[in-house]
Amino acid sequence: MRNVLITGGEGQLGQSFLSLKDFAEDLGLRLILVGRPQLDITDEDAVSRYLRDNRIDVVVNAAAYTAVDKAESDAENAFLVNAAGAEVLAKCCAQHDSWMVHISTDYVFDGQSESSYHEDSEVNPLSVYGSSKLKGEEAVLRLLPEAAVIRTSWVFSEFGQNFMKTMLRLAHDRDALSIVADQRGAPTYAPHIAELVLRLIHKQYSKDVIASGVLHFTGAPATTWFDFAEFIFEQAAASSSDFAAPQLTPIDTASYPTAAVRPQNSVLGMGKLEQQFSSLNNSWQQGVNQALEVLL
Repeated sequence: MRNVLITGGEGQLGQSFLSLKDFAEDLGLRLILVGRPQLDITDEDAVSRYLRDNRIDVVVNAAAYTAVDKAESDAENAFLVNAAGAEVLAKCCAQHDSWMVHISTDYVFDGQSESSYHEDSEVNPLSVYGSSKLKGEEAVLRLLPEAAVIRTSWVFSEFGQNFMKTMLRLAHDRDALSIVADQRGAPTYAPHIAELVLRLIHKQYSKDVIASGVLHFTGAPATTWFDFAEFIFEQAAASSSDFAAPQLTPIDTASYPTAAVRPQNSVLGMGKLEQQFSSLNNSWQQGVNQALEVLL
């Protein structure tokens, strides 16, 4: 069994890994989840000791400062976690000969492209959050060129806080909602990300595929926030006779100002992974229905 350390263990992606613990064990992987109380990823001495004492073979960095709007006024902490923390983990992985998978974001792009972004597309973050995540990517690949950096987008699940759970909560309180309809991207079910990472780790050590550098993984097909919300409510209403879907009104980004600027288009092309896997489990509609089974 190989020991796989998952940072950010209390977040929605960390909890998604936990839900796949049996699947991981079938692949010969023992998952060790930690949150900040157990391990401060910005403390190099603590991280180095942890990797040594627990004989960690792989580190999956799912820890992140994800409060996108708050980051605009809290840049120091955003960069501390997303950039400095990632750098510390990469440095310690290099010291202890551990492989690393780092989770990043579509927010490293400015969203001005009319087509999907590929792994080697030019980056140009518009927000503090996006900038801090880009610095983390750069630090990881500088210190650990063989690491895998996985960019994803619009993550949701039955765990933690996310768009889907916010929509379901608001539906209980309001009869009508206005949803942004001119931002295009791809919702991604967190357990699908966790499954993909576990499959990558397994392939890495079986020498079936060598996964390194920047990789894109998102749900499919591309959609808008409005259409995403509409599907959530349609499926919730179909799943529960007690659920009343609110009336939805599409609005443009300018009608819903936020502290952080969002990319208008953050659809990510998955060319590298599509070459390495015959199929990808990434239907966000399927993910919505799986999450609803738990949430409703």
